[in-house]
Amino acid sequence: MTDALDRACRSRVVPVATVSDIAVAAPLAAALAAGGATTIEVTFRTDAAPQVIAALADSGLVIAAGTIRTPAQVDKAVAAGAELVVCPALDEAVIERCRDAGVPVLPGIATATELAHALALGIRTVKLFPAEVLGGAALISALAAPFPEARFVPTGGVGAHNAADYLRLPQVVAIGGSWMVGSKLLDAHDWDAVTRLTAEAIALGGVRA
Repeated sequence: MTDALDRACRSRVVPVATVSDIAVAAPLAAALAAGGATTIEVTFRTDAAPQVIAALADSGLVIAAGTIRTPAQVDKAVAAGAELVVCPALDEAVIERCRDAGVPVLPGIATATELAHALALGIRTVKLFPAEVLGGAALISALAAPFPEARFVPTGGVGAHNAADYLRLPQVVAIGGSWMVGSKLLDAHDWDAVTRLTAEAIALGGVRA
């Protein structure tokens, strides 16, 4: 894995946040760091995403831009300060733009064919999305047999109830999830809950050396 991706996965939990209020950025980052997180993924599902990423620049966390679907979004994310790009699908144009920008990319895959395509492009670590709907931990174990070099960051349907099922797999370098940064918690500014839920999630998998 590249350095930014490796650092992002060190706590083995990638909190995935959709933030529309820039004022939330600093206390959210502080709450995640207090819980042991090493990264935050800010989804491009709101117009405020680039401003939120910029506001997180000095947080000490690895800042990932998520739900990136176009090269233009890559440009906006990188200009704002994103160190990692996370995609819901495997798009060669997006991957190429990330490489041109010198930013690591975590593309989404859903099938063995897409995984083989990613590996052919030189990408070893992929996002399995939507993980739980596709077959969850059992699918990762099945894919690992013909593709032992692949590493996974399952996202989609991953929560406190099943995180351990994924984290116990040696092919899983991290999980992505939003339960510790859900909209209700952010709207309520319940930073203590964000910290507690993050710490509980990270304790399930242990921090990577």
